[in-house]
Amino acid sequence: MPEQKPFILVDGSSYLFRAFHALPPLTNSKGEPTGAIVGVINMLRRLIDDYQPEHMAVVFDAPGGSFRNQLYPDYKANRPPMPEELRQQIEPLHQIVRAMGLPLLMIPGVEADDVIGTLAQQAAQLGMQTLISTGDKDMAQLVNAQVALINTMSESYTDRDGVVAKFGVTPEQIIDYLALVGDSADNIPGVPKCGPKTAAKWLGQYGDLDNLIAHADEIKGKIGENLRASLEQLPLSRQLATIKLDVALEQGPDGYRPTEPDREILRQHYSRMESNRLLSTLEAGEATEAGPAEPALEVEYETIFSKSALADWLVRLQQAELFAFDTETTSLDYMQAEIVGVSFAVEAGRAAYLPLAHRYPGAPDQLDRDWVLAQLKPLLEDPEQKKVGQNLKYDMSVLARYGIELRGIAFDTMLESYVLDSTASRHDMDSLAKKYLHYDTIHFEDVAGKGKKQLTFDQIPLESAAPYAAEDADITLRLHQTLWPRLQAEPTLASLTTDLEVPLVPVLSRIERNGVRIDSVMLKAQSQELAQGMHQLEQQAHELAGHSFNMASPKQIGHIFFEELGLPVIAKTPKGAPSTAESVLQELADQGHELPALILRHRGLAKLKSTYTDKLPEMVDPDSGRVHTSYHQAVAATGRLSSSDPNLQNIPVRSTEGRRIRQAFVPEPGWKMVAADYSQIELRIMAHLSGDAGLLQAFAEGKDIHRATAAEVFGESLDAVTSEQRRSAKAINFGLIYGMSAFGLAKQLGIERSEAQEYVDLYFARYPGVAAYMERTREQAREQGYVETLFGRRLYLPDIKARGPRRGAAERTAINAPMQGTAADIIKRAMLAVDGWIEADRPPLRLLMQVHDELVLEVQESFLETACQHLRDCMESAAELAVPLLVEVGIGDNWDEAH
Repeated sequence: MPEQKPFILVDGSSYLFRAFHALPPLTNSKGEPTGAIVGVINMLRRLIDDYQPEHMAVVFDAPGGSFRNQLYPDYKANRPPMPEELRQQIEPLHQIVRAMGLPLLMIPGVEADDVIGTLAQQAAQLGMQTLISTGDKDMAQLVNAQVALINTMSESYTDRDGVVAKFGVTPEQIIDYLALVGDSADNIPGVPKCGPKTAAKWLGQYGDLDNLIAHADEIKGKIGENLRASLEQLPLSRQLATIKLDVALEQGPDGYRPTEPDREILRQHYSRMESNRLLSTLEAGEATEAGPAEPALEVEYETIFSKSALADWLVRLQQAELFAFDTETTSLDYMQAEIVGVSFAVEAGRAAYLPLAHRYPGAPDQLDRDWVLAQLKPLLEDPEQKKVGQNLKYDMSVLARYGIELRGIAFDTMLESYVLDSTASRHDMDSLAKKYLHYDTIHFEDVAGKGKKQLTFDQIPLESAAPYAAEDADITLRLHQTLWPRLQAEPTLASLTTDLEVPLVPVLSRIERNGVRIDSVMLKAQSQELAQGMHQLEQQAHELAGHSFNMASPKQIGHIFFEELGLPVIAKTPKGAPSTAESVLQELADQGHELPALILRHRGLAKLKSTYTDKLPEMVDPDSGRVHTSYHQAVAATGRLSSSDPNLQNIPVRSTEGRRIRQAFVPEPGWKMVAADYSQIELRIMAHLSGDAGLLQAFAEGKDIHRATAAEVFGESLDAVTSEQRRSAKAINFGLIYGMSAFGLAKQLGIERSEAQEYVDLYFARYPGVAAYMERTREQAREQGYVETLFGRRLYLPDIKARGPRRGAAERTAINAPMQGTAADIIKRAMLAVDGWIEADRPPLRLLMQVHDELVLEVQESFLETACQHLRDCMESAAELAVPLLVEVGIGDNWDEAH
């Protein structure tokens, strides 16, 4: 599942025309047409309900022609005049869209497609996922790893595989496909009698239009004559079919954000349309998820400047059954952040801010920070005094710098929201306050400013800082009072919160603060070696090309590949240029072309150098001498932890250079690195959940599961299974877990799709319990709207009842999520067990990292045997499955040796 909400781009013109022609001709009592408006509004409301977008725009064609009419005066000349009853609905629809709070775009001189294409490309450059809502087949040329299409009128979802399945060509070939087939509606000529199948066949054989034109004499029969007769106009057809990606816009994708609807204007429009149904949805929108909107809460926020005021609040806090707590600091780096102040709340609407280190000119006198923290220490360290916070792991780590071990963490609102529904919202306080309390908080930028001029919190005047900080504690308490009853209504979710996620907070804080020691000298030496290797590769590449060129320039590379060397064009960019993407280079390299292989190698080394060998030494903390990551509990939908600054879970392990980077992760002298890794845990979970007799037996007997699967699928004895058959079986085993289609399996194994389908069919015939589990899970997901892990974690699937590919994607997620989520739950339980042992016995070791299914520790050499046995016991007993959990433990002088 994606970890971010998509940028929704709506092709308003497409939906307006389709709604007009597809829906009944509704009118009000005055005879004014309303049907198309109703259709588009319902589509927009559904998109908003399904995706809760934070970025969205609705794009319409501007009046007048586009640049395509100048290229080809007959462009769209065959279209009949717009019906008057459709024309009458355009301006009211525009007004309604704006009143809905949705950004509306109409750019003269171009079409809606061009605006959407430009925004989609800009969004991809910003790392945003984009969902284009349209019924226009031309948009298929925009589909890539970050852009997909959705048609709410036909219930279809189209990603890259969907384009191939629908058109028989890749997204990069769609422009050439459209040029060949033509378009009678747009009056794009095309090749007479060239239908979709012929176009797909030609492009499959020749790759692109240019290569087809070069071999036009090879096409036999009447269709060949038609092709040759069309050669002069085909470049124009391609130009007309190409969506423009450089439209000048006033702002980028991040600027298009939905705002609050103007309900009064909407009410006027809906009343004029005499649509009781739309009026009722409007009234319903004024109620909240928690019931009718409550009157604004009167707040009483206090700023504490005196010892007597602090004493009063200490009494309140000690007497409270639960209080909210928050710190304000100088930095997000928990290893360097200094406490500027703390805030508390004991009841909704009543909170206090205690400033300790505001240092701006004219700042009032504040209580001494060390003295105040000494007064708070007994309260904050009392395990019986219950606290609630928002991301308390950060506060715990900062307090540890001042000698305070925060205990009594009872709840964390970020985690309460995450367990309640991991995908319903972001889990930061501002987003949660808006979703669950319908309250707009004071944002940090409101008091600190933005960009280079942003102030640190100690420089913010108390007139602004105090209400902001007190509100943080107040809102945190109110969120808990809203979220916790919802969790209590689902006992498994409440238990997951209090027994797993919240207890993990101090564990992760300790792991982060432990940090990991790196050999900066080794990394710097590796950087120099990588630089030398890159230089050598550049020289070899220049020799092969016959001249020097910029290895990082796709334009120069494309010119050398396709014009100078005449390499085959594998795919094209949305602008129609031959692509030099990594997948293209890999395919060319696989075909035996040396230069693409050199450039791929160069790119790989450059990434390792910039991301790891150069950067890691710069991230060593000046006080600890170690690198400290941040683990995130409330990001991945399935419950997995993620890591950032640096991302220790993404350090490469497959290449020699990548493994050498792990060699720079070293223990202190006299200690060893120990890595403990669950073996094939997701396949074992599949065996447990499916109850398949063959899988259960293979694991119970300790067989190599991939070799056992190969023996079953290919009808061989275990000893007779070849390495190639085992590789295929491994791809099938893991492919099924991740929802891979026969198409994807065929591509991975380099075989025909029909052969890959045979493998899948054989697998299910040999392991019928797996097929039954998958069907059972799909059915449960459709009935419940969610799936669960073994320990009750839920993943909601809003598309599970949709039609077409969207439902297929949701079903694949439904099958995978229980396995991936259960694996995440198991390693979290293992971390709790290992940390509990460490805290109780204080053995000479440290828990350093969690990397997917692996725990990495630093252990004193004299304690290795005991540590490894205890570690294996903790991890293998973290869950009881129908098959044994197997943990492989390695020891070394660095992480690579131990892994």
